[in-house]
Amino acid sequence: MLFGLIRLQSNPHHMSRMLSRRSFLSTLAAGVPLVALAPSAFAEAWSPASPAASMATRALTFAHTHTGEHLNVEYFTAGEYLPDALQTVNHFLRDFRTGDEHVIDPGLLDLLHSLNGLTGSSKPFQVISGYRSPKTNDMLRRHSEGVAAGSLHMKGQAIDIRLADVPLPKLRNAALEAQRGGVGFYPASDFVHVDTGRVRHW
Repeated sequence: MLFGLIRLQSNPHHMSRMLSRRSFLSTLAAGVPLVALAPSAFAEAWSPASPAASMATRALTFAHTHTGEHLNVEYFTAGEYLPDALQTVNHFLRDFRTGDEHVIDPGLLDLLHSLNGLTGSSKPFQVISGYRSPKTNDMLRRHSEGVAAGSLHMKGQAIDIRLADVPLPKLRNAALEAQRGGVGFYPASDFVHVDTGRVRHW
């Protein structure tokens, strides 16, 4: 029984690997922690009334504008988040300047999954910024007034994105409609910021 399928591609080489439930369970038996999910992720994953309790599969496709990497990942299936897939997302959305990784809130992935449905996009999410280390955030703050000292990027709860087949205002409107967190509109820089913090917009 397949546990999940992850494809991570780095230009110009491509890498793919298939994960089995058996290998995952044996890893757990060995006592190796694969990923620490944010509390909000546990609440969403196990609440019977939540969308995460359904059996539907959730997958996302990414293209990183800075590293050139591509990722096609199935991160949720059969009512469960897939820890190995989440760990792969953590690496993909690392601070590309320092190489530092951080746990990415699975709720952020669910928000992106919702945006796929709301926009009808068939293209990968182009990632401008995922996780930011405190060092990177401080550096960016010195060069831009638009970077918050307590940015949710540093908590793995924010991402800056665009979609090649969706006009930026439409992506912004879809994020506002989702009502799942913060939405920032940056047309001059050609991206929309979304996060899983409190509902707000700028």
